[in-house]
Amino acid sequence: MTRIGLVGHGYWGRNLARSFAELAELTWICDADPDALEAARRYPRTRTTNSLDDLLSDPELDAVIVATTASGHYQVSKRSLEAGKHVFVEKPPAETEADVEDLIATAEANRRVLMPGYLLLYHPAVKTLKQLVDSGELGEVLYLYSNRVNLGKIRTDENTVSSLGVHDLSVILHLLEEDPVECWAHGSSYLTPGIEDVAFCYLRFPSGRMAHMHLSWLDPHKMRRITVVGKEKMVVFDDMELERKITIYEKAPWQPTDTPGEWQTRTGDIYSPKIATDEPLRLECEHFLKLVDGEGDPLQAARDGVAVVRVLEQLQASLVAGPA
Repeated sequence: MTRIGLVGHGYWGRNLARSFAELAELTWICDADPDALEAARRYPRTRTTNSLDDLLSDPELDAVIVATTASGHYQVSKRSLEAGKHVFVEKPPAETEADVEDLIATAEANRRVLMPGYLLLYHPAVKTLKQLVDSGELGEVLYLYSNRVNLGKIRTDENTVSSLGVHDLSVILHLLEEDPVECWAHGSSYLTPGIEDVAFCYLRFPSGRMAHMHLSWLDPHKMRRITVVGKEKMVVFDDMELERKITIYEKAPWQPTDTPGEWQTRTGDIYSPKIATDEPLRLECEHFLKLVDGEGDPLQAARDGVAVVRVLEQLQASLVAGPA
């Protein structure tokens, strides 16, 4: 079995530990927090340490899973690749496009796998959403918007664009397969100075399509929803729904009326296709392990993810600059 070392046994790192422990040999857990290492005692055969060097000096360790705070992703991934370890790194893999390109070059030079953890791309509902867009069933896609809001978990190490927005951004770019020519983000720091807990992001693409993201951990609702509007049909991916993850609406503008500027609309069926219930995290971990085993392009996921970091970097710059 592939021998795995996890760096960062915090909130999300514990989910990764659980999943990889079921699929591979969880050899090491590394964290600077004693409480995090204490929680790792649930894996009695796994060694614990507060030093990354212990993992990187283990010649039997195959891969490193990077789940530190976002600011540490690049450095831990870089050192792990240079030590000859395959790397799975949580989103975003780095804070700048240049650093992501450097990680890809380092992985290529060392002939290692580099895979960023864009979890939603492994969601069965997103796979269906992509099929609907690519097949033309929706007609020409006009615009998309997402709502990713809740009350908490309130972070102090990264803002809502980095923490929440990167999920929807990865899906939007995956669906449209084009880079935006215009993007901006407006946000406010109501709870922690300098950390935007609410943000509204806008993207415009060369095709004329638009996308909007509403991001907040200061909201009365918990929403995880992406809406895609096409000329023929409209579709909603709602991850808070237990059964109806995808809902397709046969609704669209139909034809102009005799009154200038007015349109007749067409309304048909509303239906929800069956979506597989496979856990996205498990599918994501399985994909990484297949790459380590030599199945597929070891760097394709990282190359595809460069655009996500590039746009994320532009949105962050827009937040810093403020309204024009």
